[in-house]
Amino acid sequence: MKKQTLGILMLILLAAAVAGCSSNSSKGNETVKLAYVAWDSEIASTYVVKEVLESKLGVTVEMLQVDAGPMWAGIADGSADGMVAAWLPSTHASYLEKYGSDIEDLGANLDGTKTGLTVPAYMDINSIEDLKNADVANSLNNQIIGIEPGAGIMTASEQAVEAYGLSDYTLLESSSAAMAQELQKAYADNKPIVVTGWTPHWMFANMDLKYLEDPQEIYGGAKQIHTMVRQGLKEDMPDVYRFLDQFQWTPEDMAQVMIDIQGGQSPEDAAKAWVQEHEEQVGSWIAGIE
Repeated sequence: MKKQTLGILMLILLAAAVAGCSSNSSKGNETVKLAYVAWDSEIASTYVVKEVLESKLGVTVEMLQVDAGPMWAGIADGSADGMVAAWLPSTHASYLEKYGSDIEDLGANLDGTKTGLTVPAYMDINSIEDLKNADVANSLNNQIIGIEPGAGIMTASEQAVEAYGLSDYTLLESSSAAMAQELQKAYADNKPIVVTGWTPHWMFANMDLKYLEDPQEIYGGAKQIHTMVRQGLKEDMPDVYRFLDQFQWTPEDMAQVMIDIQGGQSPEDAAKAWVQEHEEQVGSWIAGIE
């Protein structure tokens, strides 16, 4: 009888051990899908999040580079697990209104962002109103250099063109990378240019730029970047959820990663270096996670 009881006990212990190994193995094989837009700021933040998830939590990360609309839609329908790239309250306001009820907002991960029409500091204009001047318009070839269509800043810029009576201007669609390249070329030649700009962005560290005043407040005031996750992530991946909920940094932190990437480092290398240099800060993000 004792042998039989001992045998049953051994089987129970063995089953528990196997279950534990299976659970750990499953956790180690978790794949987190992060959606992001190809803005320099969001490349920096998303790759830092990826580095922490992989190096500290031991999960696999799948990066989903999409436009703003599909990014929000992906979180809402569960095809992506999360993003750290929601510019609120104004830039992504339309997406929040459309998808907000199907998404969990974990709050701001960065305070102090700004968007607006941006020019080199050497240009003798200070307000969006000044763009109506015929000589200014001619010097700019009646063009405002934009980024990807559908981006919140492009929607705001379309509104600005109408509100300020800039019907003679064309808001050019391109990409964030192409916009920055055009700005760098014009800046190097001391030529006039106006672009859709935002901070944090490495271009403000590398060039002397200024925002045009926006008396009608089309672009709004100071903003935040929020972390958004799909519904059910807390139950499915509690450690991932906790980290994303605790992730928070500053515009200066983000700028450091962006500048390293712009200087030639890969996003992976720049993110890894930043994480290694900020162990205490990263530790606060993963506090409470075994």
